[in-house]
Amino acid sequence: MSYCDKSNFEVDVENGEVLYDDGSHKFIWLGWGRLEDGLIQTNQYLIIDNNKGTLLDPGGIHIFPKVVSNVTKYIDLEDIEYIFFSHQDPDVSSGIPMWLSVTNAQVYISDLWVRFLPHFGISDLSRISGIADSGSTIGSYKLIPSHFMHSPGNHTLYDPQAKIVFNADIGAAVFSDDKKYLFVDSDNFNEHVKLMEGFHKRYMASSSACKYYANKIKSLDVKMIAPQHGAIFRNESVNLFLNWISSLNCGADIINEISG
Repeated sequence: MSYCDKSNFEVDVENGEVLYDDGSHKFIWLGWGRLEDGLIQTNQYLIIDNNKGTLLDPGGIHIFPKVVSNVTKYIDLEDIEYIFFSHQDPDVSSGIPMWLSVTNAQVYISDLWVRFLPHFGISDLSRISGIADSGSTIGSYKLIPSHFMHSPGNHTLYDPQAKIVFNADIGAAVFSDDKKYLFVDSDNFNEHVKLMEGFHKRYMASSSACKYYANKIKSLDVKMIAPQHGAIFRNESVNLFLNWISSLNCGADIINEISG
């Protein structure tokens, strides 16, 4: 088995990188591409297990062509079995109708958001599976309740074979267009916090929600944490991030600061 140990200068931002590979199981970051400039930067991921695929937050309408192009470098669209959406935001899920049209995949999203999907143009919900508040599984992947981080119907996904957590918006960082990097290590963690702090203080509901979630992740064997925005935590930065977020005051804790 192997994990990606490239430096940020070596990363292929156009085509993506294989974060984990043991021969039959891969966890893949699908790259950024040039279409991201001026838009909210997002990360999409693909897990391939024994030649069958699971897509994680494949994104909205604008990046659909780029994501399809990069997915098909690794797997045929007809071999994608599952698509997981962590929550309802349009940068996460507005591409659902297009993904349903080009794959035969079953879609998983929180029970809370299933009834909103017709607003994205979906009339047939037969391939939509609601995720219970208590979590669920997709094959061997564990769907972890992470409510109010920031969505009230939020889930993250743990791949126990790769030991990678897809963390949705938790751990998001806000990059400028001219300064993006893929990995957070111990040597750049403190600088990276500056890119996370504003988002987390404003979007995460409360310190109690943060602590609850961090404790769940600390109970797992985790080598990487892969957010939907920003950079991927690996090695020592995993625990640095979990300790940081578990002590963060945010949302309802700072309502006076937010409201003025």
